[in-house]
Amino acid sequence: MSYEHLLTRIDETGVNRISLDRPDQRNALNAELVVELKDALGLADADDRVRVVLLAGEGPDFCAGADLREVQASIEAGVLESLADAESLGELFLLLRKLRKPVVAAVHGRALAGGCGLATACDLVVAASDSQFGYPEVRLGFVPAMVMAILRRSVGEKRAFELVALGDRIDAETAREYGLVSRVFPTDEFRIHAEEFAVRLAERSASALALSKALLYQIDGMSFEAAIHTGAEVNAIARLTPDCQEGIRRFLER
Repeated sequence: MSYEHLLTRIDETGVNRISLDRPDQRNALNAELVVELKDALGLADADDRVRVVLLAGEGPDFCAGADLREVQASIEAGVLESLADAESLGELFLLLRKLRKPVVAAVHGRALAGGCGLATACDLVVAASDSQFGYPEVRLGFVPAMVMAILRRSVGEKRAFELVALGDRIDAETAREYGLVSRVFPTDEFRIHAEEFAVRLAERSASALALSKALLYQIDGMSFEAAIHTGAEVNAIARLTPDCQEGIRRFLER
């Protein structure tokens, strides 16, 4: 597919590299970009060649957040237009959770406001050592409302409230300490390490990754007993997959 605001590439490793391509706007999320991103992710999920999605940004920043010109236009158009705009972004966050394939955000430069929300909504985040994260919406009298459901699960209630209430930026190491980021790589080697991380993930069993991701989010909000029972069901399903049966066979033959 060819997009106006995205670059996409799939190679023999099974990694689908999707890059936000509005560098002159610091990859701000406008309506068209959100629609294109949902389409590209949907195609990735349906493509058997794709095992992992690596989401990145072109230019100096990962993503500066929502396009405020469009936000202003939606305000002027009224509450229904604002709701439609917000729900479209919410659908993107939900899609990232529902995708069978793991999605890794590769963050360099700044990931702010909706851009930080986009990274947080991905399954894993790797970051360049000089990158910055933050939810500065409060400084505009705004609220990072939809991402709150994801943020509080990633960092806990009090840390989540501190991040959105102060609106301060944090560096990559602090983001890793908080639980927003999985790995931090040196900036001058970041793209190499980010791709290597995605390739390593793509080398794992696709069925095991899909089942693990689905289970991780499915048990959210369940009681402990219900989560154990659900885990037992997934355990039984995993045993029936060709990957599991082949893996056990190889292990026993050693």
